[in-house]
Order: sequence, then C-alpha cells, then structure tokens
Amino acid sequence: MRVYVPLTLPGLAEAHRTGRLGTGPLVAYAVTPALREWYLSDDIEELEYAALSRAALASLRLLAADARAPRRRVVVALDVPDGAAASDPDRGLDPAALGEVRVAGPVALAKAAAVHVDAGDAEADVAAAARALEAADGGDDDAQFVVDGAEDHELLWYATQEIPNLVGLGG
Repeated sequence: MRVYVPLTLPGLAEAHRTGRLGTGPLVAYAVTPALREWYLSDDIEELEYAALSRAALASLRLLAADARAPRRRVVVALDVPDGAAASDPDRGLDPAALGEVRVAGPVALAKAAAVHVDAGDAEADVAAAARALEAADGGDDDAQFVVDGAEDHELLWYATQEIPNLVGLGG
C-alpha cells in the first residue's frame, strides 16, 4: 500500500540523519474507503493524487506550527504492507480526516519510494497559506482562497537519493 507522510524540510533532515520516519505511529494519507467514496473515482492514479494532496495540506499544517521551517511542503511516499496502515473508522466521515491512516512506526527512510517537495517559487504562496490556515479553518472564505493558492503549486518529485541535496547536506 502506498502511503504519503507529511513532513517539513527540517523533519526530512531529521529522518535523513536518523534513517527513520518518526518514533511511533505515523500519520499518513492513503487511498482509504472514505477517500474513494468522497472522490467518486475508480482511477487509482487520481485517488493516489488525492491522498498526496491531503498529505500536502497536512504538511502545510506542520509549517503553520513551525515558523522557522522553510516554507515548502514535503511529502514522503512509502510503500508499506497493507496491514501496516490503518484508518480510524470513527474519523472516516470527518472531512478533515479523509485518507488519514496511522502507520506503525518507526519506518525506515530506506522504504521511501520518493519525496515530493514544493519548488522554491512556491514559498511565498505557501508562507501566506500557512498564515491563513487558522482563519480558513474557521470558515473565512478569503483565507481559504489563500490556502487554495498554495494548492495550485504542484509538488515536485525527487528520488530518495536526492534527499541530501533537498535538506542542504549534498555537495
């Protein structure tokens, strides 16, 4: 099963340093029954993109909580055994939890299939979205428009061998 783990660049640097993602259960996003029902599609690529987008929003929430992190969303794609990721049936219908799963952790970073990161030109929009997130959650339509502006930026795909360069450790 492919899962998408939201991070920040400092979180990715820590995972690179330790060789693992997290210390306990990881919050990730995947194609869950609730996500399938919400998205109304049978196209697995569209559904996986929706799960990746949910993880990107969760990464934005991590950025909103960490003002020192560079304003770039980060999502690590992992392949885990089907039984390793579980969704909470009590949260299945909560729109905020669509696609959310818990992965028994820690997970070796070596299991990562790819890393998705915002390009540098997204930083201003991502910074604005992180600042507007709380107001958007409160129902402010103007703030939601700002948050949606960050979602207009596609995350770039990176091979796992590129992680040292992404976190500033490469030569």
